[in-house]
Amino acid sequence: MTSPGTRADAEAEDLDVEEALALVKENPGPAHPDRGGHGTPAPHHPADAHHRATPWPEARATAERAARAAARAARRTPVAVPLDAALGLTLAAPLAALTDLPSFDTSAMDGWALAGPGPWEVRDEGVLAGHAEPAPLTDGEAVRIATGARIPADTTAVLRTEHGRTDERGRLHPTREVGHGQDIRPRGQECRSGDQLLPVGTLATPAVLGLAAAAGYDTLTAVPRPRVDVLVLGDELLTEGLPHDGLIRDALGPMLPPWLRALGAEVRAVRRIGDDARALHRAVTASDADLIVTTGGTAAGPVDHVHPTLRRIGAELLVDGVEVRPGHPMLLARLKDDQHLVGLPGNPLAAVSGLLTLAEPLLRTLAARPAPEPYTLPLRDAVQGHPYDTRLVPVVLRDEGAVPLHYNGPAMLRGVAAADALAVVPPGGARSGQEAELLDLPWAAGGIGVCFT
Repeated sequence: MTSPGTRADAEAEDLDVEEALALVKENPGPAHPDRGGHGTPAPHHPADAHHRATPWPEARATAERAARAAARAARRTPVAVPLDAALGLTLAAPLAALTDLPSFDTSAMDGWALAGPGPWEVRDEGVLAGHAEPAPLTDGEAVRIATGARIPADTTAVLRTEHGRTDERGRLHPTREVGHGQDIRPRGQECRSGDQLLPVGTLATPAVLGLAAAAGYDTLTAVPRPRVDVLVLGDELLTEGLPHDGLIRDALGPMLPPWLRALGAEVRAVRRIGDDARALHRAVTASDADLIVTTGGTAAGPVDHVHPTLRRIGAELLVDGVEVRPGHPMLLARLKDDQHLVGLPGNPLAAVSGLLTLAEPLLRTLAARPAPEPYTLPLRDAVQGHPYDTRLVPVVLRDEGAVPLHYNGPAMLRGVAAADALAVVPPGGARSGQEAELLDLPWAAGGIGVCFT
């Protein structure tokens, strides 16, 4: 990125008009020790309605608290989920072994099962995995054996294929010393029946599913996924084809459901409401989802119906605007003790900001997922700050740190589509080399979040 005060034309388009004017008038440079950087007070907030918004960290904490209260109110019952549907869920009961692992002595290698000292006479038949228990061996006897096959009784060791040779009489000789018990996996080596393998609260990763299957499970007892209904608002949205006649393509309808699933939700419905106050009211009051997510309509324009609808149904506004760019008009409302609504701004990157600010901590807490460990990386380039709001800026992660991306305006997805994370830039901006907190994107985290189906 260019240095503050000399921003390139392409980057100047990354902010909306209001933000660009504020930056020019009130924030000509990056954070400095004496004006709004880390450890110093942010610039004074003008006394308008927007700046009664919730600070960004406090908004995220509010969403977590709301989810904890909802979980207590709902007393959500754990569910039994088949292993092939349990990826990303949180264990609601300890995973205890239902059998010894392994459940019988097995061969760790392809080779020969041996009894006593060599050389050994080799049986004609071999021992394969999945077959009945083989006949015992006698001293001086060997039998071909496959990896995972049951060890014959009285076996003293397994000789690997590459460590044995046969002479002209067909007798087996070792080519290196053979130790007692070599390459035998004894019964119960990994665990005994009844041992606790994993505690409550463990995230069901692919490895957890494999361990559960090995330990004898067909289902897991897990915290159910939070149920989400998505309401896409706006008369100007097209669902196919090219934009025309003042109409634009709906980017949020295709984007939000898989993103919400990656955050642990069960997306039950995606409905397009348009700019219709009555239809919005009917959709909100008819939903029994744990979370309703709306897109657009959170400001105070003539067709912004979210606030009037919330007032009409007596909802409690927990967050009404957040000190973050993009996405400051986002909101969080409690509809019932166990039901919430997150109102996302209609601009695509602003909606992503709202998703990660309010929906992510709420859904994570409802799903009993562990919070990600916070981490920071140095920014390769200086990042222009907002005078009094946090900025979330798409970045890619490289050896030199987090590299800010252009095309990060509220209506743009080009930057975040190429990003690994969003950098949390404090009010006043950040210098090149300054450490910034990072929010991983689900597909870039390399973890369980990458389950979009």
